[in-house]
Amino acid sequence: MFLTSAIRSVVSKTSRQVRSLHQSAARAGAGGIFVHRDTPDNNPDTPFEFTVDNLKVAEVLEVPPMRIYEVATFYTMFLRQPVGKYHIQICTTTPCMLCDSDSILEALQNKLGIKVGGMTADKMFSLIEVECLGACVNAPMVQINDNYYEDLSPKDIDQIIDELKAGQVPPPGPRNGRFSCEPAGGLTSLSEPPPGPGFGVRADL
Repeated sequence: MFLTSAIRSVVSKTSRQVRSLHQSAARAGAGGIFVHRDTPDNNPDTPFEFTVDNLKVAEVLEVPPMRIYEVATFYTMFLRQPVGKYHIQICTTTPCMLCDSDSILEALQNKLGIKVGGMTADKMFSLIEVECLGACVNAPMVQINDNYYEDLSPKDIDQIIDELKAGQVPPPGPRNGRFSCEPAGGLTSLSEPPPGPGFGVRADL
């Protein structure tokens, strides 16, 4: 009885008031918008054919178009708009944001002259903002094509972009001297060679 009354109260309250919810800004461009908008490069009349190589392994499924759209809009590795030769994905989720990913995003936009969701005029760089890329301990970071660049500063961004423009591939990984994902302040454990066999075992065994 109490549960029924509580539900009625909530439903009644909900119907009486309209609550504004947070909504992410819709961004045009490379994967930054999750509702389809026709563009000159992406519309029902855009021609598409599998390559000869893809046809050898491709299985064409007879499924409703909506099922395809659901997959294409859920997984970020499916790009529904053209992207640059170097596709930059900047993480701005909480760990990266706390490590000042905003300054990295600003440095990227200033260096490339584009906003999030945009692509440079020469089609060399595209930039999108993404959720966690799983390198939180090395925040802030960006993914460029298949490489992770971590522990970034705005100065690092300038250097990385300049090297890419020069046709070089900067070495991926941390940029602050760390080897991998060890603590930024140095090791706090496992800092000595491990003891040898028999350590801690009773002498009579």
